[in-house]
Amino acid sequence: MVEQVKSVAEFDAVLSSNKSVFVDFFATWCGPCKMVGPLVEKISEEETDIKFVKVDVDQVGELAQRYGIMSIPALMVFRDGEKVDGIVGFVPESRLKELAAKAR
Repeated sequence: MVEQVKSVAEFDAVLSSNKSVFVDFFATWCGPCKMVGPLVEKISEEETDIKFVKVDVDQVGELAQRYGIMSIPALMVFRDGEKVDGIVGFVPESRLKELAAKAR
């Protein structure tokens, strides 16, 4: 299950309390984001050892600035609170699974 993070404090708490985190930075008006969202949701049901969250860049713009996000969807994985890798744009499910594996 992918939970939506609605503040910087909530995001920081997720990073500090979970070893592995997959983040989907999106916007409600973004077409590619609407296509990648269901794929991330599907992978979150398979990868139960990874915390999956999504962040609306229009609601929590400070996080978009923190991570230098210029295009969305921006998908990032974190391990022990540190960014490990990321992808920008729509990618196939297989590539999302590869990214998620880097969080472990």
